Amino acid sequence: MSLLRNPVITAFLTFGVAALLTALVVPLVRRLGLRWGLFDPPDERKQHSIPMVRLGGVGMVLGFSLALTCIWALGGFGTLSPAKDQLIWTTLAGALCFFVIGLADDLFALPPLPRLAGQVAVAMVVWSQGVRIGAIDLPFGLLGQRPDGLVLPDALSLLATLIWLVGITNAINWIDGLDGLAAGVGGIAAIGLLSVSFSLQQSAAGLLAAALAGACFGFLRHNFNPARIFMGDGGSYFLGFALAAISIVGPAKGLTTVSLLFPLLILSLPLADMSAVIMGRLSEGHSPFYPDRRHLHHRLLRAGFSHRRTVLLIYAFTQWLATLALVAANVEMRFLWLAIATAILIGAVMGSRSHLEAQLPESPPCDGSNRPG
Repeated sequence: MSLLRNPVITAFLTFGVAALLTALVVPLVRRLGLRWGLFDPPDERKQHSIPMVRLGGVGMVLGFSLALTCIWALGGFGTLSPAKDQLIWTTLAGALCFFVIGLADDLFALPPLPRLAGQVAVAMVVWSQGVRIGAIDLPFGLLGQRPDGLVLPDALSLLATLIWLVGITNAINWIDGLDGLAAGVGGIAAIGLLSVSFSLQQSAAGLLAAALAGACFGFLRHNFNPARIFMGDGGSYFLGFALAAISIVGPAKGLTTVSLLFPLLILSLPLADMSAVIMGRLSEGHSPFYPDRRHLHHRLLRAGFSHRRTVLLIYAFTQWLATLALVAANVEMRFLWLAIATAILIGAVMGSRSHLEAQLPESPPCDGSNRPG
């Protein structure tokens, strides 16, 4: 189709198809979950008070995969070189493997260490197939004029790739604590990766990001507060790995090196939250997997923010950070997008502050009228 020769039109179509299919499939998944009794029971650490189906990741994966299949069949990916074609297929296979690990946890409540071992094993296979951090381009010309950046030896490349893939996957999984939070943050991050990938002429990776964003926002139709279904660990593992892998094969030069700045900016909020939680747990002598309420969304709730305002405030910060990545990548009209994102962030912060002030009890009058006589 001639329309699909335009990468921007193809990206919009991919996003729309993924969103539509996901929004249609998720209610079917929910009905099956209710029929089979696959519920997430409430407890003291969770925000929901009634059992919830947690198989929404199935709908996300189906919407994502079917959208890409349609676009591929229509020729939207064009003719990829064998190296790029392998990276795309490797990314898809790795995301599906991470989804299976998470789905197994949803169904059988796996202990943390077997889950982590499975993630590391899949990430090692993905690295061996070329989805790797092979070199690092530091910003501001810190490496002079080296065209390939700082080339990493295989051992260091493997370590960096494992930390990146497994770390981002678990960061996304750990922020999945409020209705719509992980899906919204993931969708915003995917749009950021889409924009940066297209600006660097990596349209194939950009289409993966478009399909992922569509799946996230299609799922958000059923997951925003009050949620009717959860994505579960299957969905969050799939989403986290897909974001991590696309950030390697998309915001890259020749699909062999990765600039740290772009994906780090886009995904800095969940990464910072995960790092703070781990450090806090270790400082108290607990395991990194020790369950508690240290996450950013827990802190905002304790500060007095409502469920929805907490989620929207984190959305606002995420979209502002993603826009900073667009500025760093020299995307067209980047400063206009930054101005809009900054206005949205300021509006969200001011609105949340006004909401908190409105909830505070009124101070007693200071004219002495209530002093004892």
